[in-house]
Order: sequence, then structure tokens, then C-alpha cells
Amino acid sequence: MVKVRLARGGAKKKPFYSIVATDSRKRRDSGYIERIGYFNPVARGQEVRLSLEEDRLDYWVSQGAQISDRVKQLVKEYKDPSIRDKRIAAQEAKAKAVEAKLAAEAKAKADEEAKAEKEAKAAEEAEAKAAEEAEAKAAAEAKAAEEAQAQEAEEPEAEAAKAEETTKEEKAAE
Repeated sequence: MVKVRLARGGAKKKPFYSIVATDSRKRRDSGYIERIGYFNPVARGQEVRLSLEEDRLDYWVSQGAQISDRVKQLVKEYKDPSIRDKRIAAQEAKAKAVEAKLAAEAKAKADEEAKAEKEAKAAEEAEAKAAEEAEAKAAAEAKAAEEAQAQEAEEPEAEAAKAEETTKEEKAAE
């Protein structure tokens, strides 16, 4: 049985395919009956991406040759080049959507980090304020304790002076 399929050529990482009519029992890149065209998937600039001899393809199909799925796609593209343009436009739109999604995620992550940083700064300020209040409270307590000690120290002297006055008054009263 004859098949119309792709035979790979070209260098490593730089494929180049020949569209060939071959015996289906033969290997992919081995001998073929006739070369019908070629497909260069990595064509740049003015290079021709796809070339096909439609009359020879029609001949082989009329003889009962089976066409592979990929060759069917290429024939369809060859007959209507806008198919490729539509496919490329769809790929570009998808790439832009993915890029926009990644940008949105990056922005959300940056906003989240900024919010966390702001909260951390606010927490540090609150801790600093609490520490200042604690120091002020401790200083006030220390001052109150010193005043209390000073009063306690003065009280025995005052009591002793009062006791002396009382004794003097008692002596004078006698």
C-alpha cells in the first residue's frame, strides 16, 4: 500500500521534512517512490515554509494512496494560507493571556509582600511604643517608691520629734 507522509531530514534541532509517496512497509526516512513537496517548520524571513505539487498528490490519491494526518493538515494549510495566520494569532493571544496572568500574579505577590512589610513595621512601632510606656511606668513606679521611702524615713524622725514635744509638754505640765 502506498502512503503519502513526511520523511525527516535536516540537522539536529533543525528539522526539514520531505512530503513523499512511499511504500507503507518502509521506514520513515528510507527510500521513497516520489518526492511531492517539502515542509520547513523552522523557516525564517523569506524562506519558503511549505511547497507542494498538488497534481502529483492528486495522482497518488487517485491511485489509492493513503495520506497521513499531518500531511492532510499541511495540504489544507497550503490551499488556504489564512489557516496558519489564524493559528499563529491564536497562539500569540494565548501567550499574551499567560503573560498577563503571570504579571497579575507577580503584582498580587508584590502587594502581599508590601502589606506584610507594612504590618511588620506597624508591629515594630507598636512594640517600641509599648516598651516606651513600660519604661515610663517603671520610672514612675521607681519614683513613687523613692518618695515612699523618703516619707518613711521622715516619719520616724517626725514621730521622734513629736514624741519629744509630747514629753516636753508633759514635763512642762507637771
